[in-house]
Amino acid sequence: MKFAKRVRVIEPSKTLELMAKAKALKAEGKNVLEFQVGEPDFNTPENVKEAAIKAIRDNFTHYTPSPGVMELRKAICEKLQRDNNLVYTPEEVMVSNGAKQCLFNAFLALVDEGDEVIVPAPYWVTYPEAVKIAGGTPVFLETTSESDFKVTPEQLEQAITDKTKALILCSPSNPTGSVYTEEELRGIAEVVKKHQIFVFADEIYEKLVYDGLKFVSFASLDEEVKKLTITFNGVSKAYAMTGWRIGYVAAEKEIIKAMNSLQSHATSNPNSIAQMATIEALTGPQDELEEMRREFDERRKYIVKALNEIPGITCREPKGAFYVFPDISSFIGKTFKGQKIENDDTFAKLLLDNYYVVAVPGSSFGAPGFLRFSYATSLENIKNGMELLKEFTSKIE
Repeated sequence: MKFAKRVRVIEPSKTLELMAKAKALKAEGKNVLEFQVGEPDFNTPENVKEAAIKAIRDNFTHYTPSPGVMELRKAICEKLQRDNNLVYTPEEVMVSNGAKQCLFNAFLALVDEGDEVIVPAPYWVTYPEAVKIAGGTPVFLETTSESDFKVTPEQLEQAITDKTKALILCSPSNPTGSVYTEEELRGIAEVVKKHQIFVFADEIYEKLVYDGLKFVSFASLDEEVKKLTITFNGVSKAYAMTGWRIGYVAAEKEIIKAMNSLQSHATSNPNSIAQMATIEALTGPQDELEEMRREFDERRKYIVKALNEIPGITCREPKGAFYVFPDISSFIGKTFKGQKIENDDTFAKLLLDNYYVVAVPGSSFGAPGFLRFSYATSLENIKNGMELLKEFTSKIE
């Protein structure tokens, strides 16, 4: 059977493959420690859940406008102005079934066959696949741990061609946890304005920054930058609402109109009940967010220290999100129980098969020789996982 080109060009998610393997091992009764999942291990705040229950009892269970109910879009506008110094009207905002659908809507609305989209590496696994599905060509821009995995204006300038349509900018970053400073963003903005390319600013982890660092929204830099920026966000990470599937996007009215046209045919509207819950999330008490952030911060400090104490592993300290991205390249080419460690994929597979610890190979994110560990799990799991990782590496020859 011959499938459509858009399906043939995409790569399967290694994260999902690892989850399937972990599930199978669990079914065998193994005590699997999972560090691959990109979702908070906290519960959705009670006030948010109550808002959803009220929506059900009020029979708010029917179709809504495709871009989301007006009350929610107004709440998003208020949030963007309050938290990010961004002024948008409800017509410049739309709500989708998760931030991922927002991204797909934007790629399909703006990227054509032959267009190039610059994707800094390491990158979230979906970015290049979404570009390819839209018919575009992902152009990978390699960064290093020495630069804190951040793109410089000079790198961006060299990567731009007459086919460049957009740059993807994820801060705080999945998978590295890097966070761009305002000064760094302004340097990138000058290149963007010079070449008039779009910026897909993924800011889903904005609430999870550490060490007193200030999060700066790219579109807030100036009005010209704002016109070129499509800002993506949602409630999944900040409010522990991954399963509620609510993301939102803010951009120029014409862009939102085009994206909404796509969404109206693809999925109609976001879940009506989840929209009501999201209004409460954005407008209600925010104290639980800080409690979650502090807990993540404690885990971050522990796991970074633990990783750097393992001979052969080095790990820079991330400033945001809930991931660490240690360098395990010193083990490539060595052996474990007679089996050669060919690459980071082999390393991750051996770690899972022998010690039941799940980490995602860096090659999945365009960064061979690294692993991604999510510390969105209990401190006890982190301690146990790091001990097992240490034992595993001690037996590599």
